[in-house]
Amino acid sequence: MRLLLIAMLVIGLISGCGNANKHAAANNPSNQVKAKSTPNGKPAIHDRAAVREHLTSLAKKVPGVRGVNCVVFGNTAIVGIDVDANLERSRVGTVKYSVAEVLSKDKYGAHALVTADVDLNQRLHEMAADIQQGHPISGFTEELADIMGRIVPQTPSDVRHIEPSRNTDQPKMKKHM
Repeated sequence: MRLLLIAMLVIGLISGCGNANKHAAANNPSNQVKAKSTPNGKPAIHDRAAVREHLTSLAKKVPGVRGVNCVVFGNTAIVGIDVDANLERSRVGTVKYSVAEVLSKDKYGAHALVTADVDLNQRLHEMAADIQQGHPISGFTEELADIMGRIVPQTPSDVRHIEPSRNTDQPKMKKHM
């Protein structure tokens, strides 16, 4: 139930922001963008695929990075890095910081989010695949629901007790059709 609510909230936010942008463009008589960046200082991203490839290539140049998954939505990019599984935690942090440092020198990478978490990196990979297949919204909401399912704690009051069946000694018979 919580996941459905979160997914609906995300979809509402995405569609609401898209409608606000359409109304703002319709009210502008010249229909030209006068600012080169958004109010929060991030540069406007017009070609998400090109920015994704650009940030991926920058992150791959960092020593210790074995693979990169990048997802761009709106004016935000999330860069997931794959490092050697045998690296110590402090070394993983150093590699992640090095990637963030390289990206900070780039106008599109300066506001990117960098993660070295294996699970999040896999989710980013699946989101990128969904986006490339033409399913950006459904792919995003499915992966966000999976991420939230791992983050949301399980409370004992939410646990339902299931009564075992009374005939536990006899195996269940399969019906053949």
